Amino acid sequence: MSVWSQVVGQPEAVAELRAAAEHAAHVRFSFDDPEDGPRQSGGMTHAWLFTGPPGSGRSVAARAFAAALQCPRGGCDACQVCHTVLAGTHADVHEVATEGLSLSVKEMRAVIERAARMPTTARWQVVLIEDADRMTEQASNAVLKAVEEPNERTVFLLCAPSEHPDDVSVTIRSRCRPLRLRTPQAAAIAEVLRERDGIDAQTASWAASVSGGHIGRARRLARDEDARERREKVLAVPRALRSAAEVFEAADGMLAAAEAEVAAVTGARDEAEREELAVSMGAGGTGKGVASAQRAAKAAEKELEKAQKARQTRTKRDSIDRALIDLAGYYRDVLVRGFGAEVAATHPDRAIEVENAARDGSRESALRRLEAVLACREALETNVKPQIAVEAMVTALRAG
Repeated sequence: MSVWSQVVGQPEAVAELRAAAEHAAHVRFSFDDPEDGPRQSGGMTHAWLFTGPPGSGRSVAARAFAAALQCPRGGCDACQVCHTVLAGTHADVHEVATEGLSLSVKEMRAVIERAARMPTTARWQVVLIEDADRMTEQASNAVLKAVEEPNERTVFLLCAPSEHPDDVSVTIRSRCRPLRLRTPQAAAIAEVLRERDGIDAQTASWAASVSGGHIGRARRLARDEDARERREKVLAVPRALRSAAEVFEAADGMLAAAEAEVAAVTGARDEAEREELAVSMGAGGTGKGVASAQRAAKAAEKELEKAQKARQTRTKRDSIDRALIDLAGYYRDVLVRGFGAEVAATHPDRAIEVENAARDGSRESALRRLEAVLACREALETNVKPQIAVEAMVTALRAG
């Protein structure tokens, strides 16, 4: 067992990362003994760009690589070093992720400043940026400068959906070694669900087959009854657009499901954070300095409210986006069946329904509906109000 067992269905990527980690173990630095090993060269580089579709395991692969770099045995998955890296608590591995809509320059500068120091317990300072595509322009510029003039002991691991300039700037991309991940096969995902998560074979196989190659989604569908119910409601939308009233009812249902997920995911956490802040700021205290402490507390509360609102917004958008991906997959299956193509279905458990839809409608209609779903995703990315975007989509779906 090693940290590479965490990376599902990516044998070529694992081989490349393993080779780089093995080379990195023998890299010597400018102040090392000349007899201590080779200087850094093509086997290891200071900046990597992990790309791949959602669910391919970009951040998982990057975290496994970070563990292999820091572990004395190249990622044994048994030592304290591996455990702390994988848990996100290693002193020399700095993970950057956002629960909001973007990564700010302030966040990036703080991490880059820490990463420029010498490692405290390991050979490398590792900066793992999970959402490199969400960096603001100023944040990208800060990262670019750090990547252009790296500390010889610092490694940057950037994760993004693709190498397209909309996701990662051309200048940053040109200074990184690319590592492209692919969508894992359903069989590989099912095996992970069975062996690592203890899920029964039938449920694991079903969840893997309808997850679209997204490991996290498969795990949620296998474990969470609410996630399965939300999927059922979304896939019922094509059958529930017989009248104008049903169109708006379907739109309201999708938005209500997203709001419910926001409440379930962030509600308890938001309340706990508010209570923790109140205690840390001395709520209910008396004596000298209370007035100034209260002013500081109000400022901190505003910052917390802003962060929580951003997290809620992203959670809602992510929930709606998952629903739209399921809908797009449905109409894709109808279109594929209409052409008679022999390819794997996105929703194999809807085979009879898809067959009927393909028989009763035209391929042109299926394509227009698929385009309407994709247009809704694009509208949400440009900050169109979710209610307007979803209502426009379901209206187009009914029109066909």
